[in-house]
Amino acid sequence: MADPLGLLATLWRARLIAPMRPDRYLRMGLAMRRAGLTATVGFAAAAQRCPDLPGIIDELGTLTWKQLDDRCDALAAALQKHTPRTVAVMCRNHRGFVEALVGANRIGADVLLLNTSFAGPAMAEVIEREGADIVIYDQEFTATVDRALRDVPGATRILAWTDADDGSTTLEALIDAHLGQRPEPATRKSDIILLTSGTTGTPKGAKRSAGSGGASDLKTVLDRTPWRAGEPIVIAAPMFHAWGFSQLLFAALLACPIVTRRKFDPEATLALIDRHRATGLAVVPVMFDRIMELPAEVRNRYSGRSLRFATASGSRMRPDVVTAFMDQFGDVIYNNYNATEAGMIATATPADLRAAPDTAGRAADGTELRILDAEHRDVPTGEVGQIFVRSSTLFDGYTSGTTKAFHDGFMASGDMGYLDGAGRLFVVGRDDEMIVSGGENVYPIEVEKTLTTHAAVAEAAVLGVDDEQYGQRLAAFVVPAAGASVTVEELKQHVRENLANYKVPRDITIMAELPRGSTGKILRNELRGR
Repeated sequence: MADPLGLLATLWRARLIAPMRPDRYLRMGLAMRRAGLTATVGFAAAAQRCPDLPGIIDELGTLTWKQLDDRCDALAAALQKHTPRTVAVMCRNHRGFVEALVGANRIGADVLLLNTSFAGPAMAEVIEREGADIVIYDQEFTATVDRALRDVPGATRILAWTDADDGSTTLEALIDAHLGQRPEPATRKSDIILLTSGTTGTPKGAKRSAGSGGASDLKTVLDRTPWRAGEPIVIAAPMFHAWGFSQLLFAALLACPIVTRRKFDPEATLALIDRHRATGLAVVPVMFDRIMELPAEVRNRYSGRSLRFATASGSRMRPDVVTAFMDQFGDVIYNNYNATEAGMIATATPADLRAAPDTAGRAADGTELRILDAEHRDVPTGEVGQIFVRSSTLFDGYTSGTTKAFHDGFMASGDMGYLDGAGRLFVVGRDDEMIVSGGENVYPIEVEKTLTTHAAVAEAAVLGVDDEQYGQRLAAFVVPAAGASVTVEELKQHVRENLANYKVPRDITIMAELPRGSTGKILRNELRGR
């Protein structure tokens, strides 16, 4: 439970509470009540707080908060005629994603956010498991949706982003036909179904209700990251993923203009920051990599001077990239260790990252961390164990009815890590990624870090493969730095000089790039298949 005075101080500092005419606060309250206290209630509040200011800026132009709110109402009125229980959304970052999300939320339908990287069979499995009366998707995903809905002929299909008119029902047509209308009040509570990353299997649906975290969660974010109401943020992280989704909701709550584009482009992202004088940037870590891989003469065209924070989550950040980015654009990176099932767990500030560029940071306010061994005993500072977390933002359970493992009220994060003497958390890998080779425990991240310290290496991924003699052996996949070349034997010798002999990969494959999902996580199953 957030301290009321502390919460007020935080909201005042973030300018969420600001001097305004009382009638404007009254209209905000009425609009929020009408829209329902859902996860997306910030959009209704922003439409009353600053109706004529930019709400979202995408490749189609700018919509004010009032225009965006009216369009969400219009779509909600159109969707309500179908009385859907679940609306599935498969869209890239653009206004249509927001309109589908908010519109479905306002009529009490559950919203299932689908990964835009899904293939037909994976999507079909999720659709069958979660159910969907309506599927809203970008035209480019038509073949995937067709395959996924082959056995669901009754599902209503709506195109969100169209590249050509093919006669299908479109979001734009529904909005145009219902503009000025409002939906009837919802008769049930809407849940948002976020999918876990699914790098080791079919993604599970994690259900979050509007009350998850509440004021405590908001205070934690605003205390750790310097958001300011009304200031633009560039959201490059995929909005269908828990991280990008959370940044979208915070932007709406603070009436921060949302600047986005459908596909990530490193130079275009820098241009958007400068053009709109954005004070915030939300990315997944690999996007930092791509920005810093731009030639120096390209990066130097953009100052990024307006940035107050560049916040990331979703996978491990490369320490060398963190340092290089902050050297060029200022000490603005905030690394967040989050989980779909737990919300914010820890945050590393720029000061933390200067001291230890690979840290996940310190526990979020109101969050407790424990590092436990296999017998659920606390391990000493500096020793690796399984990360357990307890907070007010734990999820409502998987849609399958299962949940995570718990011990003494703490949820297993699924990750291994340790705490240093300063209370900073370090994540060394997934608990199911630990490799036992010849009786020795090896964490892939340690070998990956060592490989990337070689001057000729840009990226590396390490995993365990079956071995008759040792049980498992290490296999490494390495991407050379631009213009560099390196041999397998040189890489093995580099690891041998820095780590114990049993940590030297037996197999090393040199690749042009590592396979990644849309949130930047390395697809280890795909590597294992090679």
